[in-house]
Amino acid sequence: MIFITGDMHGDFRRLKRFCRENKLTSDDTVIILGDAGINYFGNQRDEQPRKLIAKLPITVFCIHGNHEMRPETLPNYHELEYRGGIVYVEDSFPNILFAKDGEFYDFDGIETFVCGGAYSVDKDRRIEMGWSWFADEQPSEETKRLVEDRLAEHGWKVDCMLTHTAPLKYEPTEFFLEMVDQSTVDKSTEIWLDSIEDRLDYKRWYLGHYHGCKEIDRLRIMFKDFELFHT
Repeated sequence: MIFITGDMHGDFRRLKRFCRENKLTSDDTVIILGDAGINYFGNQRDEQPRKLIAKLPITVFCIHGNHEMRPETLPNYHELEYRGGIVYVEDSFPNILFAKDGEFYDFDGIETFVCGGAYSVDKDRRIEMGWSWFADEQPSEETKRLVEDRLAEHGWKVDCMLTHTAPLKYEPTEFFLEMVDQSTVDKSTEIWLDSIEDRLDYKRWYLGHYHGCKEIDRLRIMFKDFELFHT
C-alpha cells in the first residue's frame, strides 16, 4: 500500500502511530510532501528522526520542502534508481528516500512527477535568530527548465503531480499566517507552478506546506491527514 501525508517537521510520532494502527509492513510506502524535518539542523540533532524512521518497517519517500537542506548538497547521500526515477539515499538509512526534482516515478501504475521547494515566510525571523535557512529552498531556474523539458517530452501529461507548494491560483488564503505581510512573500515558485498547471493534463495533484487540509478540484493540500495514494 502507498499512503501520502503532509509536513512533519521532525516530529514522526504520528507516522509511528499510523504505522502501528494500520499494521504497515516493509511492503508499504508513505510519501511525505516536503518539510519532513530530516535535514534541518545539519548536525547530530538530525540523527534522532532518522533513527526513529529506521525502526519503522516502511519506506518513507520525501519531497523537498523549504525547511530542510537539499540531500544532493550533503556528502552522505548518493543517487539510487527507484520506481523508474532517481532518489537520494543514505546507506545507513536505506528506508528514507528523497525524490529528485524533475523525475518521474511509477507508484504501482500511477505515473508521478515531482518538483519540491517553496519560499519560507519565516525567512527573516530565522536569519535574525541564527536559525537554519537555506538559500536554495526554491527550485532554481535550471530546475524549472528541466521540469518543463521533461514534462514536454511526456506530452504535458502525467497521472499525478507532487509538489510542496501550490500553483498560485490554488493558494489557500485561509491558511495564511496573520502576522505575515503577503506583499513581502516571494511567490515566484507559485506563479511558475501556475503556468505548469495551466498546460498540464493530470488526474491528481498533492502538496503540503500550508499546514492545513483542503480539497480543490483535482488538487489536495495535506498536513496531518493520511490518504491512500490514488488518482
